[in-house]
Amino acid sequence: MTTSQVILTGFADESANQKTAEQQFSAFAALGLEYYSIRFIDVGNGIKNVMDLTKAEIAKLRTMEGEYGLNVSSLGSPIGKVKLLDQEDGTKNRFVPFKKYLEKDVAKACELAHAFETKLIRGFSFYHPKGTDPKDHISQAVDQLGQIAEACHRSDLTFGLEVEANLIGQNGDILAEIHKKVNHPAMMLIFDAGNLVCQGYTPDEVYDQYVAMKPGMGWMHVKDYKITKPVGEKGHIDEDALKNFVPSDLGDSAYERIMRDFALSIPKLEKKLKKRGIPGVFCDLEPHVKGGGQFGGFSGPDGFGVALRGFCRVLDFAGVGYHLRDFDDVIAARGF
Repeated sequence: MTTSQVILTGFADESANQKTAEQQFSAFAALGLEYYSIRFIDVGNGIKNVMDLTKAEIAKLRTMEGEYGLNVSSLGSPIGKVKLLDQEDGTKNRFVPFKKYLEKDVAKACELAHAFETKLIRGFSFYHPKGTDPKDHISQAVDQLGQIAEACHRSDLTFGLEVEANLIGQNGDILAEIHKKVNHPAMMLIFDAGNLVCQGYTPDEVYDQYVAMKPGMGWMHVKDYKITKPVGEKGHIDEDALKNFVPSDLGDSAYERIMRDFALSIPKLEKKLKKRGIPGVFCDLEPHVKGGGQFGGFSGPDGFGVALRGFCRVLDFAGVGYHLRDFDDVIAARGF
């Protein structure tokens, strides 16, 4: 009998062909999921990022969540995905003065997290000028991320810093250093093996990056990648050209090895999270199996189902428990 249990969730917009709320919620309910991360959604007025939803749209979504038996696991915000410095570097990334960013964007993300009754905000570090060494910008990133963490903490929320290419936080070593220097209970790290493999890391290197992040980890994103040709020097990645995302039991991340080790950390991490009002250790599927880019990805209802079943096989192998809706849940929902 396993003592380690995770809560399965995912970015619901990936499961929906047109990203409508009905499609997203139907797919997740049918797959047996009880949580979702909200990112892009169409509530009847076109596809919007969660940051742009109106109060009326939020109210409608809350009602629909009740109908479909869903709760929000995390706010899939783009917080952090702006330039650290106001420099032209050939990218389309925007720059926002940090004081304004904190007062507007970060405050809005905190409001939305409360509106959806989630304790978690997914976010990132910042973009350093393209072509520069991210390590040269760690001290400024630490200062600004510390302020974001404090803003979240004052709202009784937790900010998750996801590992991702092209950011000051493109690998586990840099994120671990940032986490240690920020040293704030409201900032945790989000491991994502697929975001490392697509940069050219080998399975052993991915595992080393996971180990570096483990002391600061709060939850995990689940996506994987298959390297089909040699990767050059690890540098700037053309995210829109990434075509080889695969389910977690078929990629080059060696999720089986990672999850067997992570299983040992789950009970302690669960206690830590529950003290912050978080229900448990989330594994957040973001499979991208039909494509992914800088601000999102797509799997379709079929691809999402394939990716979920693939990850369940990984969890079974690693001896990690999880729950998908069963008949008892259906009886409870019937109300008679």
